[in-house]
Amino acid sequence: MRGRYGTTGESGELADFTGVYERHFAEIHRYIAGRLGRDVADDIAADTFVIALRKYSGFDAGRGPLRAWLYGIATNLVAQHHRAEKRRYQAMARAWAQELTAGRQDHATSWTAAEGLQPQLAMALAGLPRQERDVLLLVALVDLSYEEISQALDIPYGTVGSRLNRARKKIRAAVNKKGLIDD
Repeated sequence: MRGRYGTTGESGELADFTGVYERHFAEIHRYIAGRLGRDVADDIAADTFVIALRKYSGFDAGRGPLRAWLYGIATNLVAQHHRAEKRRYQAMARAWAQELTAGRQDHATSWTAAEGLQPQLAMALAGLPRQERDVLLLVALVDLSYEEISQALDIPYGTVGSRLNRARKKIRAAVNKKGLIDD
């Protein structure tokens, strides 16, 4: 039997999935690395494709594109590592703050405005609810469309816009507390 993504059935499925892996692994890996760091990305990206291979025969192309389905699996795995992600953002914020207060005037004065925002941005990201952070990072790191995010996270299209809007407002407010950017 031949489906949207090629031959189905056990032997054809594995051959087809090899192409899926080759086409999408790098971008899924980049997304995960942006969320959790490179060290974790290798394992989580591999887990994403192991799960996708196991579920490939049940993939329903009628629900949306394969790419969005893969991002959905990856995002669910990222959610399982939510606590580690949050701790990572908090640690980064502390490290950047310590670096600025360590008396290294020459280094601190060479920072651009964007780099100076990193501690506040990291803390603001850590403070977002997971659902809002997922949507924001799928837009910022992967540049998925609202429709793709809707499919990846299995949420209504309008919810994507609402969550993104709330996340952006919270990030802006958190960074504005320090008076570093204008609204």
